Amino acid sequence: MKTKIQFAILTLLSSFFIQAQQQPKGIIGSTNWMTNWTNFNPAKTEYSEATNIIAGNIDKDTRLTKRNTYQLVGVVYVTNNATLTIEPGTVIRGDDKTCGTLVITNGAKIMAEGLETDPIVFTSNKEISERKPGDWGGLIILGKAPINTLGGLHTLPFDLEPMLNHYGGQNPEDNSGILKYVRVEYAGRKLSSLKELNGISLAGVGRKTVLSNIQVSYSNDDSFESYGGDLVMNNLISYRTTDDDFDFTQGVQCNISNSIAIRHPFSSDISGSRCFEVDSYDKIGNTDMSKKLTKIDATNITLVNMEENNQGLVRESVYVRENTYFNLSNSIISGFTPFVLLEGNIGDGDVNLSKITFNNLIINNCNGGIISEAGTGNPTIQKFYGNPAFFLDYTKLKNSELFTTPNIKGNPDFRMNQNNTIASGN
Repeated sequence: MKTKIQFAILTLLSSFFIQAQQQPKGIIGSTNWMTNWTNFNPAKTEYSEATNIIAGNIDKDTRLTKRNTYQLVGVVYVTNNATLTIEPGTVIRGDDKTCGTLVITNGAKIMAEGLETDPIVFTSNKEISERKPGDWGGLIILGKAPINTLGGLHTLPFDLEPMLNHYGGQNPEDNSGILKYVRVEYAGRKLSSLKELNGISLAGVGRKTVLSNIQVSYSNDDSFESYGGDLVMNNLISYRTTDDDFDFTQGVQCNISNSIAIRHPFSSDISGSRCFEVDSYDKIGNTDMSKKLTKIDATNITLVNMEENNQGLVRESVYVRENTYFNLSNSIISGFTPFVLLEGNIGDGDVNLSKITFNNLIINNCNGGIISEAGTGNPTIQKFYGNPAFFLDYTKLKNSELFTTPNIKGNPDFRMNQNNTIASGN
């Protein structure tokens, strides 16, 4: 009987191992979902000159149409619970002189639902030869979902109108609208030596907001930054951002899936640029510790450094601060130093490390695995994450071997190359 039980346990473990190895890793899809609507060379795209100007406050339901090209002048607020609807194919060009910025205030909505064949584009108003990161402000959405700052409400440090700059609340199901098949290019204006706007800032945004098939390219700060809220995001692309690709803080609860960060050494800044930067609070003194800590569940993610032999200013792919829950699974990470860096305040005990999990990953050409910036706990950390049950596969492959068609100048396909031995399970 004992032999039969042991055999059953071994069979179960073997089955679990095989199933884990067969889970698709990195971004997935029956077809290359990055085709048609994306643009990896916006510096050479000729957009029509603006025919209409958007300025001031939008305080009633408004529709932007494809037949017009719009220039976003100054900070434009959608207020008074109004809905801004944007037709597929519409182009909005952010004014560089006035730092054109679109703010969807608490209670208002944006309905920007493009099509795969006709995406909505937010971009620079500069000529082709002059475009650069930070030409204009970016897109800001303020919602009513919970955050963990004291009092449950907060403001963004972006010099916005005080009466309109607030987010947070008690409704995790809050709905700020739709962003789907949308591109945001050359945003992230530098406001001071210490602060820049992001490509897209999501503050207290709730889970009924649709965030899918969005490409942020050449942002001068983060591509996507989330301040609290309760988010579901998928099919996101961050391309050549200057700072972080996906930044989370203030107790955000987020499921992010089937998304990719494509980094380049010459598009990173000296502050240290990561694909994921995850923390629970900006300042512990401003935080209500009885509220939820940041919890991120990231599945089928691809993080790739395009210059395989040049780290430049690209650092670790993931940086996690203390008191934060982060799970990365079924993903591919290629070309970082190291793979993960944990804040030194994170203890090396099982209770602390169990908040930060990594499962079923390909970790390719990373100079270093999962380490602490404190250094002293690294043997314990490496032993903890060295457990074979995590299925962390360290490899040394070229991007051309790992991905289907990682040619950014053509029609890139960063799904896993099904012809390599890892994909086939051999």
